[in-house]
Amino acid sequence: QVQLVESGGGLVQAGGSLRLSCATSGRTFSTYYMAWFRQAPGKERGFVATISWNGDYIYYADSVKGRFTISRDNAKNTVYLQMNSLKPEDTAVYYCAADDELHAVATGRSHYWGQGTQVTVSS
Repeated sequence: QVQLVESGGGLVQAGGSLRLSCATSGRTFSTYYMAWFRQAPGKERGFVATISWNGDYIYYADSVKGRFTISRDNAKNTVYLQMNSLKPEDTAVYYCAADDELHAVATGRSHYWGQGTQVTVSS
């Protein structure tokens, strides 16, 4: 079993920055693909970014490319999402996900999910 706990959300003005963290516990974190998803009010949950176990493979949604950076620290069992140049349309609950299969984690079918952290960007 893997437990995921997100933190770092909050209220920020447009153009500002936030860094989300996802701390994991349980099974071996370093072997898992990790991803961030988000869900805005009234919308389906959507993919944001994913990173392989060793950081060699990283992929972003077009809407965040160039503004967001995903990274991980396997020694701390934590994955991060640095969010810069935030826009009001980035407002959503952000979820961390983990799986040992890339296809599962990238398509929202991960076995493991966090509870989410709210990010609100004011204009």
